[in-house]
Amino acid sequence: LFHAGRDSGGMKRAEVFEFYRRLAELNPEPEGELEWLNPYTLLVAVALSAQATDVSVNLATRALFAVADSPEKMLELGEARLKEHIK
Repeated sequence: LFHAGRDSGGMKRAEVFEFYRRLAELNPEPEGELEWLNPYTLLVAVALSAQATDVSVNLATRALFAVADSPEKMLELGEARLKEHIK
């Protein structure tokens, strides 16, 4: 998006800041598609979304986060049961 000059088709630094300022003005509190309960579940959902669509991640994590919404609960769940939720 940002390049030193316009020769490469990029935007100048001031244009980039103006672009993001306008976006923030139009939508000051944007929301993503992923469903999450706390910072930990957001991290898990984002990691899973690297390999799948947000829709499929949400389908898997609804049931998962109902039983494991913290690192401790995820460890207690165990690898086999975790895999059942995210396959």
